[in-house]
Amino acid sequence: MPTKLMLAAVLFVLGPICSLARGADLPKPSGSVILTITGSIQSTNSSEGAVFDREMIESVGIKTLRTSTNWTDGVKVFEGVLMRDLMASVGAQGSIITALALNDYMVEIPMTDMARYDMLLAFRMDGKDLVTRDKGPLWVVYPRDQESTLRNAQHDSRWIWQLTALTVR
Repeated sequence: MPTKLMLAAVLFVLGPICSLARGADLPKPSGSVILTITGSIQSTNSSEGAVFDREMIESVGIKTLRTSTNWTDGVKVFEGVLMRDLMASVGAQGSIITALALNDYMVEIPMTDMARYDMLLAFRMDGKDLVTRDKGPLWVVYPRDQESTLRNAQHDSRWIWQLTALTVR
């Protein structure tokens, strides 16, 4: 009897993990889609891949980052989700992410950056939601004040704002 109970407990804990590993479907967005993730991902919720509204992105787990940028004055407080957590939520498997902005700016971001640094997909700066005219609704933000190696042109080019799509390769 204890063996059956132990097996049931293991299945209860591992069930959701195994489900995600098989490519479980994500919930459907109830609001406006602001991000589409395609490519080598295991979890989807549309024929396009994985589409997210703001509420779905927030559900990944909101984090805060204080850092300066080359495009704003002083240290700013950004709120968003860790890029590595967002990629884990779709079961991303690849080495490069191609990021696309509303203005068609495109940049490649190595997956190793997401593992190495606490990069945010920010949707709020200094307590205010990012809007299109202010680099929103989504902005990839690196912890440049915490990591001096990030203060260079190569990493600056990866600070893509008005982000609309990510493709995992």
